[in-house]
Amino acid sequence: MKRIHIIILLLLSASSIIAFKSYEPTRTVPNKSFGVGEKVEYRVHYGFINAAEAKVEIGKNVTVVNNKPCFRINVHGRTVGPFDLISRVRDTWRSYVDTNTILPHKFERSIQENKYRKEETVDFNHSKDIAISTVKNESKTYHVPNNIHDIVSGYFFLRTVNFDKVAEGEVIEVPTFFDGEVYKLRVRYVGKDVIKTKFGKTKVLRLNPLIPDNKLFKGEGALKLWISDDANKIPLKVEVELWIGSLDMDLKSYKGLKSDIVWQK
Repeated sequence: MKRIHIIILLLLSASSIIAFKSYEPTRTVPNKSFGVGEKVEYRVHYGFINAAEAKVEIGKNVTVVNNKPCFRINVHGRTVGPFDLISRVRDTWRSYVDTNTILPHKFERSIQENKYRKEETVDFNHSKDIAISTVKNESKTYHVPNNIHDIVSGYFFLRTVNFDKVAEGEVIEVPTFFDGEVYKLRVRYVGKDVIKTKFGKTKVLRLNPLIPDNKLFKGEGALKLWISDDANKIPLKVEVELWIGSLDMDLKSYKGLKSDIVWQK
């Protein structure tokens, strides 16, 4: 994968990096933050140049997987404009998330990045703590930690977290299964703020996913995430600082939210 693929992928999935605390093997997560029919769209840009678009949407109806009611959640990402000519990306990630536990029962991804193609399905068995990944009719079984998430379900679990009970500066870790590996993602809760968007000003919560040292990103705190400080907790802005400039992701449109966002003109 080329460097630009890594950067776009990181921006499109940044909202999936979550704050996570321990729960019992059988859990119920109260959810007043999202429901069926939600649709949120984003614009990724490098300075004034449009680089990509992302869309996150929940199906209009509940889907049954493993005899459990699930939200069917799709995340679509695509490059646009000059970036599409340099490095064409058409990615779709889909997660079937239990409406009671906010844990995934199935994860699917369809990757098209230039000539690279990959189709994968991951089935989660939370009672046995295993994940079964299937690519080209070949399946592999992985042992995973209790209450494991995929990158899509993790974002939606974040939206149920009460950040009033998280201390500023606290670093929280989460096990997430992706591409055959369990990652220990680390996120720092920075605190509260107010930002300006195309819809107006609004209160936000600031998160700082911590990135290991590398040659692409400008230090451990290069990735910054602002989510709405309300029941919805949807990402409003993402920024990644590169050694040469920065890429930003901003809210483009939304509908079907459970609660109204309070905008200040």
